[in-house]
Amino acid sequence: MNKIDSYSKNEIEILVRARYPVIYIVSWEEGRVLESLSEVAQEREKEMFCWSITEGIKTQSGKEIDNSVRDPLTALDYVYSVQRPLLFVLKDFHPYLKDPQVIRRLRDCAEEVKKSNKTIIVVSPVLEIPVELEKLITVIDYQLPSLKTLERILRGIINSVKDNPKVDVNLDDLTREQILKSALGLTMDEAENVFAKSLVVKKTFDPELIISEKEQIIRKSGILEYFHSTEKMENVGGLENLKEWVKKRTRAFTEKARNYGLPQPKGILLIGVQGCGKSLTAKAVASLWKLPLLRLDVGKIFSGVVGSSEANVRRALNMAESIAPAILWIDEIEKGLSGVQSSGQTDSGVTARVFGSFITWLQEKESPVFVIATANNIEIMPPELLRKGRFDEIFFIDLPSVDERKEIIRIHLAKRRRDPAKFDVETIATKTNGFSGAEIEEAIISAMYDAFAEERELEAEDVLKGVDKTVPLSKTMKEKVDSIRQWARTRAVFASAVEEEKERKLQLEI
Repeated sequence: MNKIDSYSKNEIEILVRARYPVIYIVSWEEGRVLESLSEVAQEREKEMFCWSITEGIKTQSGKEIDNSVRDPLTALDYVYSVQRPLLFVLKDFHPYLKDPQVIRRLRDCAEEVKKSNKTIIVVSPVLEIPVELEKLITVIDYQLPSLKTLERILRGIINSVKDNPKVDVNLDDLTREQILKSALGLTMDEAENVFAKSLVVKKTFDPELIISEKEQIIRKSGILEYFHSTEKMENVGGLENLKEWVKKRTRAFTEKARNYGLPQPKGILLIGVQGCGKSLTAKAVASLWKLPLLRLDVGKIFSGVVGSSEANVRRALNMAESIAPAILWIDEIEKGLSGVQSSGQTDSGVTARVFGSFITWLQEKESPVFVIATANNIEIMPPELLRKGRFDEIFFIDLPSVDERKEIIRIHLAKRRRDPAKFDVETIATKTNGFSGAEIEEAIISAMYDAFAEERELEAEDVLKGVDKTVPLSKTMKEKVDSIRQWARTRAVFASAVEEEKERKLQLEI
């Protein structure tokens, strides 16, 4: 048994020995879980029965005990009546935990099974626990296959096709490592399937094909989105302090950094005015560090089903850890967690529990998952999230200074195949005082549409007209921008290099 399986099995065995009445194991890999449970049963000299809605009660080996027991209430009655040491496994039992009668019967059974050295074990890919059972049930997240397990699967496939002249399964150490790391985060069945698919399509093991398959699996979760970031740090205008901080940590997740005695960085919180490059920075960091970028949609965590929100955040964080090292990007985090303070009155405490799970993970995580969280409105941010230790650093991204605006203008002109030297960048930068990077970009795009409609080349005058037609947020939301800047002066690090105070004051004097 591999190291991860052993860890999960040992955790189960401890709970069984301690006579925990109900254990809820969350996993898509029912076969692996049942294998571990079978070993625990043998070592503890207990019988092991499995119940499912389709097959009734059977032994782990498949011997039929009672095919007529299909009803979940009857299954619990059966557990109650057996008077000998037993592991009773309920497969996919979560839908029945919405039934008040099942809830009550499970609570009745809990005391009885504890007295008679029995354990009820729910095995399901979905975690759904009603409030009435929260204190009764103990949850275990069964770990996904480790590198050693994946290597065993890969070796088995290689042995099965090594005599086939149509495929190439000769791998050097570097390629083997790339293939195994590409498959991290997959179940055993998924890994076997994608290895086989690679042989069919590519006639060899292709890490890129394996990664593309993993992207599909991540997307199917509906909560995480896999980004192929092509943004370069050179495309981020200004923000020199932030860029320097990030560049110094480019090798932060290497074994060399661990041997040097450095801890793994936790993450950064980017706060600032809308359109000033927070999301762009997250994408650029992923490209610079050459790490997978996973975007967490906080809104999708709160699906409206009781218990599912907590399960969603657990699943998302487990998935991010399973493919680490990786970057977890949480955009506009304040929108999803704004109701923490009033959660008990408005949503039965769901938001508070999700938030609690997240900040605990953020504080205690040991896996190399670097979190980049962005926020526009600090007024609704939970204060616990801003406490020291949650993030390595909190950066404030201000409106760009005149020199930063020049850089941003040059970047956006060059991206659209225009020579910045042919434009009066100095005048455009002066005219865009108080503009965010996104507003500057939009003014250039608007100018290009005007020039294209007239079937002529873009000119600096077109850009200036585009600027005149734009009313920046710093003007329409002056009070809010002032408030964010005032907050950041004592609570965050400025992402841009220190500018003259005069320039900072002039940015809002429009």
